Amino acid sequence: MTNAREPSRRDFLTASALGLVALAPGAKGFTWPEDSQLDDELLYVGTYTDDGKSKGIYLVRMDRRSGQLRLIGSVDAGANPSFLAIHPNGRVLYAVNEVEKHNGRATGAVSSFAIARGTGALSRLGDQPSEGSAPCFVSVDGSGRVALVANYDGGSVALLPIQSDGSLAPATSVVKHTGSGPIADRQSEPHAHCIIADPSNRFALAADLGADRVFVYHLDAEVHKLRHVEGGDAVMRAGAGPRHLAFHPTLPLVFVANELDSTVATLRFDAERGKLSPIDTRSTLPPGWTGTNYPADIHVAPSGRTLYVSNRGHNSIAAFSVASSGALTLDQVVSTDGDWPRNFSLDPTGRWLLVANQKSNSIVVFGRDQESGKLTPTRQRIALPSPVCLRFRAHVS
Repeated sequence: MTNAREPSRRDFLTASALGLVALAPGAKGFTWPEDSQLDDELLYVGTYTDDGKSKGIYLVRMDRRSGQLRLIGSVDAGANPSFLAIHPNGRVLYAVNEVEKHNGRATGAVSSFAIARGTGALSRLGDQPSEGSAPCFVSVDGSGRVALVANYDGGSVALLPIQSDGSLAPATSVVKHTGSGPIADRQSEPHAHCIIADPSNRFALAADLGADRVFVYHLDAEVHKLRHVEGGDAVMRAGAGPRHLAFHPTLPLVFVANELDSTVATLRFDAERGKLSPIDTRSTLPPGWTGTNYPADIHVAPSGRTLYVSNRGHNSIAAFSVASSGALTLDQVVSTDGDWPRNFSLDPTGRWLLVANQKSNSIVVFGRDQESGKLTPTRQRIALPSPVCLRFRAHVS
């Protein structure tokens, strides 16, 4: 993953010193308080641990009224627990361990953790090989039966069954991608970067940065299998580098954050046949800006009226209005007040948008107008080492 155009993920880690909150006396790591306020939101933060500064996965409490963040605790989740997913029932968290080798094999891993109802504390359930090196993405299907993993260096996607206690069984489907792109130092081979189930839970879509393609798979969560849909893939513009995907909540559309050409693409998805068709492409940058930039994450607001994309390099969030036809208009590009924004997240109330600035070791909170989707900077932020993924805990009745 190391190249002249973009450093490896490990090179993304800043070498600067970071002052951390003091540990509780006699504690190994942070303590997990018993007085978690259920009226507040609990946020899990995935990080890189290579430089020794990060403790693993962090738990942060957010005051939903003010957006204020407070560090609650951390857990050792193994090496580089970078990307996270939470089970639909809100009781289990999954984290990729983004490494080249696991237990002597050329594979990364996926770890699972039980989430305590009251405090949100994590208890390790176990881990399984991801069946490919440098896994960089994990998601859970709508039924909660399987975890889906993208292996970046492995150029593959894998399906791991979820057992009754929430732990993972060994992978039952592993599909190696094929293809390449014109940017030699990034696209000489496949690099799977994202895989998510569609709203019907009948298909799974996988963005591959190296192959310039979004692959479509039949997803059978009951028998734990992935099967490629012939003729269903979207062939992206050469050199686009598709990275992350987001479905529109009501329209038959999929939006793609393209890392290598700083664009967002709109695809139509035929949910009967499992077929993608390109519609449009828009820049994620303001007109006239020509610096180096790599889009990372992408999300659609629950209303479907606003789409957001993070820009690494320009260090901003691009906000697009989404017309009833699905057409995008770039309305706002706002600085993230930090360096190298990776994953970001809307809080469950829709009032706040939080951004993980990886290189400047910060999570920054923006106010969000729920009608227009416009973002407003706030003074709320928290310092954490190498934050790359933000996941709010699901609310469980």
